[in-house]
Amino acid sequence: MTKCDLSVTNHGSLFLLTPTSMRGGDWINEHIPEDAMTWGISIVVEHRYITDIIQGAINDGLEVQ
Repeated sequence: MTKCDLSVTNHGSLFLLTPTSMRGGDWINEHIPEDAMTWGISIVVEHRYITDIIQGAINDGLEVQ
């Protein structure tokens, strides 16, 4: 079983993108702007952007759940 690197939680019009591994955290630091809105350790993402972010992470070899 592969360990998940990023977790995505749907909250209607907003999603939370949460790193669940060091690799996931590093990916967020490299690809998500520093001024992105956060909620705890999660990044708040509008629904119109989440698909592209998830696809980018998967293309980079991350496991997204």
